[in-house]
Amino acid sequence: MVNVEGRWTLVTGASRGIGREIALYMAKQGANLVVHSRDLAHTKNLVDEIKGYNVDCFAVACELSDEKATRQMADDILKRVEIDILFNNAGVQAPSQESFYGIDCEAFVWTYKVNTLAPMILIEKFLPHMLNQKFGRIINSTSGIKDQPEQAAYAASKGAIDKITKDLSAKLVGTGVLINIADPGWIKTELGGPYASHDVSTVIPGIVIGAFAEEEDINGAWIPVQRFRGMSLDEAVAMSPALVK
Repeated sequence: MVNVEGRWTLVTGASRGIGREIALYMAKQGANLVVHSRDLAHTKNLVDEIKGYNVDCFAVACELSDEKATRQMADDILKRVEIDILFNNAGVQAPSQESFYGIDCEAFVWTYKVNTLAPMILIEKFLPHMLNQKFGRIINSTSGIKDQPEQAAYAASKGAIDKITKDLSAKLVGTGVLINIADPGWIKTELGGPYASHDVSTVIPGIVIGAFAEEEDINGAWIPVQRFRGMSLDEAVAMSPALVK
């Protein structure tokens, strides 16, 4: 299992929900953190909490639907640290369409910018360092939503990042860099809503397996996070080759 102590980890959408769980767990394992949100005020308390684990941490702010701002954020990070582990966790979900066959083009474009293009920009910025050092981990958050065309903008953006992840993984074989897709399930967060099936705490350890795995055969795999519910990190990593898709 990978030792992440001292590894610089970027978590997008870290101010609450799943992102916050990821950031705190990685800090507990000794990783240094860069935590992203739309406003620095949103992560102030999180940064203080993370530093309590005797790791380094700083916050960045950016509206991920803005390509220029996203690229600038990445450049600002690179002026300070190199990223070893990237959690593309931030996401948005457009309001459900009234008609299951309707199309709101603006909603599709906005959702795609945040859920698909922003992760791709960050991969473009941080992957070269990972390849150079022959180590890197990229975890892209996805969704198992299906048969709900009213949610087409969200579902399509996640389907796109799934395909991109699979395609990139083929190029990363043997490089020391792994890329994965993690599906947390329907989680009770601001995005998932109060009627969701799972509490946010259940995403650990499944959501972080991709950061700790050494197995080449999970490169590009879909990680069904809830299958690892209740396991220790060691157990989850050991079981991951058998339980991922």
